[in-house]
Amino acid sequence: MSVLDSAPLDVLDSYRTCEFATLGRDGTPVAWPAAVWRRPDGTLLLSTSLAFAQKALNIRRDGRVALLFSDPTGSGRTAPPQIFVGGHAECPDEIMTGPQGAEEYWRMLFARQPHSRSYLSAPMRPLMDWYYLRLLITVTPRQVVVRPPSPAPDAPARTPAPVGGLVGAARLARFPTAVLAARDASGAPVLARTRPVPTAEGFAVAVPADCPAAPGPASLLAHRHDERLNNMYNVLVPGELRTGDGGPVLVPGKVVEPMGTGRVSDAVGVLRSTKRATDRYLSRRGLSRPRVQWQEFRALARDTRRP
Repeated sequence: MSVLDSAPLDVLDSYRTCEFATLGRDGTPVAWPAAVWRRPDGTLLLSTSLAFAQKALNIRRDGRVALLFSDPTGSGRTAPPQIFVGGHAECPDEIMTGPQGAEEYWRMLFARQPHSRSYLSAPMRPLMDWYYLRLLITVTPRQVVVRPPSPAPDAPARTPAPVGGLVGAARLARFPTAVLAARDASGAPVLARTRPVPTAEGFAVAVPADCPAAPGPASLLAHRHDERLNNMYNVLVPGELRTGDGGPVLVPGKVVEPMGTGRVSDAVGVLRSTKRATDRYLSRRGLSRPRVQWQEFRALARDTRRP
């Protein structure tokens, strides 16, 4: 028996993404969408490219992490329960250039994200090698909480409240809900999907009783993708969780959009930034750029059945 056995595993496996939170250098819990593969031993496998290695660096400083399975887009389920998982993560400083040791994870990605197969074509390789240079993250669950279903992902977006100058209000207003990443009394990250409401103080957030979010560094993540993990967009609003007159309030500090605003014109900038970030990770370790095992990835993609 593993800790995960208390969760509805068929539901967990059907989620295409989860929100994955690590603790930043300043203690702020930061969440990003991530794909997860559940291993037979009850651990969870994730990965991150060298271009977005901050998750790995955070884990190497503090292994406490949290995952929330709350956006059912693409799962084939209309109103599945949400699943929160708290645990400890490890991320060795070993750059994976091929799928060996994570074959099932890559099969899952190729099946659920068909457009990623195009990155393997010869014309795309010089631009997309960063995508295949990966660090593997293993999470050992220590806590599982099953919550009621989240609001329908296709619910209409809210109209921005007339709160002048509230950082992130226009971005978050495009989404019916967002995910609060906070810390509990021990400092471990916790996650909860909520409806942030702009106020004069900040974003008022309703937190379920089983999410012991304490005042302190926190953030709000909003993200979306289609049923084939395409047309992705995510935005993070870090700040501070405070106790307001009507309950918890996230006072925002800034807006982070790692993949741009979603416009086609952002693509060139994203490719440049991913190359620079990959080069920086390698340079700090005195490493030359490894060669991706393209043929091994291509063979695995060919053997993976499309959905």
